[in-house]
Amino acid sequence: MTQAVDDKTYAELQEIAARYPEPRSGLLPMLHLVQSAHGRITPEGIEACADILGISAADVSGVATFYTMYKRRPVGDYHVGVCTNTLCAVMGGDLIFERLKGHLDVGNDETTEDGKITLEHIECNAACDYAPVMMVNWEFMDNMTPASAVQLVDDLREGKEVTSTRGPRLCTWKEAERVLAGFPDGRVDEGPGAGPASLVGLELARENKWTAPRPGQPKAVEQAADSETTQEEGKKSD
Repeated sequence: MTQAVDDKTYAELQEIAARYPEPRSGLLPMLHLVQSAHGRITPEGIEACADILGISAADVSGVATFYTMYKRRPVGDYHVGVCTNTLCAVMGGDLIFERLKGHLDVGNDETTEDGKITLEHIECNAACDYAPVMMVNWEFMDNMTPASAVQLVDDLREGKEVTSTRGPRLCTWKEAERVLAGFPDGRVDEGPGAGPASLVGLELARENKWTAPRPGQPKAVEQAADSETTQEEGKKSD
């Protein structure tokens, strides 16, 4: 069944295109908006983007099929991604993914019969210090286990409020896609911006009173500071 682009969505697509000096630069957030309205990339959404940007539907489709965040099949209320790249896999990501496939009775990139969960194995999320990592609608769920992963999807299916590890309360897939299109949901300041593992370097710098060179600081001053540090370390080793 096809789904036409309604007037509100079409106007918002135009609004996105108008944000950029070169309207075509708005194609990526425009595609996210299509997904927020239709739950996936539809032929009608592709045609609307092409019409607004003055490019061909083939051009739009080429972009939509290149990036894995754009889906050609309906996505559930919660897109659950399990990182199965090297470190997460070694730390248990593969086991988590297999457990969830059995628990949800779905395969990769498939949706549960109730339309609640779409499960997908995904590549590195640049959060290796929290491995194994999952994402729900692109929000982090850190240091997961097979048991906590099962509890997570059960809570989501039951409609319970779930908060991401380093972010806000989880919203639905369509709501998340609208945020990615550039329409804030007011939750940007919810939750911590970084976890303890990400802040280790900062804490070490504070303990050792390390500072970055100031803009315009002469190279000689920087080298002198390095020399003093080396001398101090030498004294300690003696």
